[in-house]
Amino acid sequence: QVQPVESGGDLVQPGGSLRLSCVVSGSTFSINAMGWYRQAPGNERELVAKIWIPDGTITYADSVKGRFTISRDNAKNTVYLQMNSLKPEDTAVYYCNAHVPLRDYWGKGTSVTVSS
Repeated sequence: QVQPVESGGDLVQPGGSLRLSCVVSGSTFSINAMGWYRQAPGNERELVAKIWIPDGTITYADSVKGRFTISRDNAKNTVYLQMNSLKPEDTAVYYCNAHVPLRDYWGKGTSVTVSS
């Protein structure tokens, strides 16, 4: 079992920044990828950024490239999403995902609202 817990969501003005955190507990040795996904009202959940644990390969959605950065702190079992130059269309609930062989674990989400 793996338990991701997100934090850091907030209301922010356009152009602002936020850093989301995801602390993972449980059988963290089994995790081979960590990712951030988001879901806006009326939309499907979409990948924002993903980092593969074995080799550190990172993938970003085109819509966030150059603005968002995913990183991890192994000592703290934490994955971060630094979000800069936020836009109203980034408004969504952001979910942390931990991928182990044959299964995905999800956090409950943290809400990000970008509005003036």
